[in-house]
Amino acid sequence: MERIQPLSFEFRRAIGLVAVVLALSVLGACGSKQKNPALGQADADVFLFQRGNEELAKKHWLTAREYFRRLVDSYPQSRLRADAKLAIGDTYLGEGRIESYILGANEFREFLQFFPSSPRADYAVYRLGYAQSKQMLKAERDQTATHDAIRELKRFLDGFPDSKYRPEVEKLYRDARDRLAESEFNKGLLYYRIRNPIGAVNRFTELLKNDPEFAKRDKVYYYLAEALVKMNLVPEAMPYYDKLLKEFPKSEYRKKTEKRMAELQKPPEVKKAGG
Repeated sequence: MERIQPLSFEFRRAIGLVAVVLALSVLGACGSKQKNPALGQADADVFLFQRGNEELAKKHWLTAREYFRRLVDSYPQSRLRADAKLAIGDTYLGEGRIESYILGANEFREFLQFFPSSPRADYAVYRLGYAQSKQMLKAERDQTATHDAIRELKRFLDGFPDSKYRPEVEKLYRDARDRLAESEFNKGLLYYRIRNPIGAVNRFTELLKNDPEFAKRDKVYYYLAEALVKMNLVPEAMPYYDKLLKEFPKSEYRKKTEKRMAELQKPPEVKKAGG
């Protein structure tokens, strides 16, 4: 039997080059009909970045990610590598699923590890905070993700005072703080409902101390005042009713507060002589 000769190095190398070119051609076919660059072409990274952005604009998250990932993995010296890394994170966030937010957050963390002095570090921290905020659970559930979001958003606010992303981050930060405050309010309300006014007062006063800008603090004022009344501490309760009326003129608790204040401010009835 004739012995089969092993393939030469040159032949095997040619096969490998053809396979790579075919793979790049298939990838290019996913987007526009723009001609793919030749293998080893100097601006191949530019091509991949442009195609990735085209797919990103169309919200073709997976296809865009393939272009950006190829750039990051194949062109370590490219000036576009950092931006492509950020774009990978954006493709995950665009998918809008909880697992995608987790993967996106990881991409932004890696960016900050690999490119700590990048001029786009502010964007990475902003998007990391955004990804964390999208993982927050309702106020009735565990607030670990909320604490994580607050930490990352605070990191941005402390580190990038002049960033153009600051208004959006401030809004995200306020939303996260409100979610955490809402969770604390629910705990105080539970104490109030099980007739433990001392526990309620402690929870509500701590909430106001930690977050005096809580968007729904009108209900904190109301139930804190009510808990104090239950403890026969009417003079201490009145300032909270007053704050509610002054700070929240359209509060849903306004009518109940006005009625309650009128009741508490009534002078005690004088007993009739001989009664």
